[in-house]
Amino acid sequence: MEGAESEATRIMIAVNESSIKGYPHASISSHGAFDWTLRKIVRSNPSGFKLLFLHVQVPDEDGFDDMDSIYASPEDFRDMKHRDKSRGLHLLEYFVGRSHEIGVPSEAWIKRGDPKEVICHEVKRVQPDLLVVGSRGLGPFQRVFVGTVSEFCVKHADCPVVTIKRKEDETPSDPVDD
Repeated sequence: MEGAESEATRIMIAVNESSIKGYPHASISSHGAFDWTLRKIVRSNPSGFKLLFLHVQVPDEDGFDDMDSIYASPEDFRDMKHRDKSRGLHLLEYFVGRSHEIGVPSEAWIKRGDPKEVICHEVKRVQPDLLVVGSRGLGPFQRVFVGTVSEFCVKHADCPVVTIKRKEDETPSDPVDD
């Protein structure tokens, strides 16, 4: 029983890139979820937790992420895939680096697919103690058209889920942006 008590609490945090042009890295919601987890859960006990960062890259339905790009050779497509992976790695490097700075052990990985489905699948596979996801705090009208990953995870994830809303002063003029 003593070994089970000393085992670190594993918290999965789903993180994504910002959708705001010129806003280079993690989304506002991802930053909020990470910062809240550190302030409210980890607090002054970094060795009691392990953070698991999951980034889900969404493939474009038609396979073309940049409509203004010209693809003239097979190398162009490889370069595009490499660039997308690099952006995801850069995002995860930020969160793992911050965790390391404060002494919280962490792991991170990238998956591709529909974020809500992939997150729930990874929760089932990895079995964290808790899932933390950011929420844009969309109204009912916007949710109809955009849908929300956080609501889906609350209903379908096989572990407790905490959703962290953006602070009002961090909300862009178009709340769909993040």
